[in-house]
Amino acid sequence: MRMTPVKPTLTRSPGPPPCPPAVRLGALLALALLLAGCAGAPQEPEPPVAGTSARPLSAVPSAATPVAAEPQRPSYRGPWEDPSNPLYQRTIYFDYDSVELKPQYLDVIRTHSAYLGTTKGQRVTLEGNTDERGTREYNLALGDQRAESVRKLMLAEGVGPDQMATLSYGEEKPADPGHGEAAWQRNRRVIIQY
Repeated sequence: MRMTPVKPTLTRSPGPPPCPPAVRLGALLALALLLAGCAGAPQEPEPPVAGTSARPLSAVPSAATPVAAEPQRPSYRGPWEDPSNPLYQRTIYFDYDSVELKPQYLDVIRTHSAYLGTTKGQRVTLEGNTDERGTREYNLALGDQRAESVRKLMLAEGVGPDQMATLSYGEEKPADPGHGEAAWQRNRRVIIQY
């Protein structure tokens, strides 16, 4: 009797279907990009030796050699950024639990009102703030009332209602993170933001 060898048959176990070639290609490309991005840490250029330039005059930067950009100059946004200008003072302080404007800040508000009256395209946001005492909801309402009291005076001084917006931060953006009376006095304020 002769025995014939039996060939084993392989059966696939149920599992995920084979990955399409396009997906494999995309995964390989993503992996290659990831590895290329991690090729090494950026190297700091060596500082030039005194009396020499950073590169020879004949050197022309190539696409592979990044050119150092000129440092960005701060842009001038308006006269309120000049410390010698009266518009530089933009903070109005309040007493504890009060929305009443103090007399020493009336001229500050009038100066900003006069500027806005002659610069009709300019807009401001009146940001009301409080100290940390009180509930979050109460402080948001108090900050809004403080901003509104500044807004009312500016309206009476001739500023258009479309030039102003009010916003309350309550206790969320303290000027001073301290927990004493000196810090609380600095936090009870309205800031005129251009």
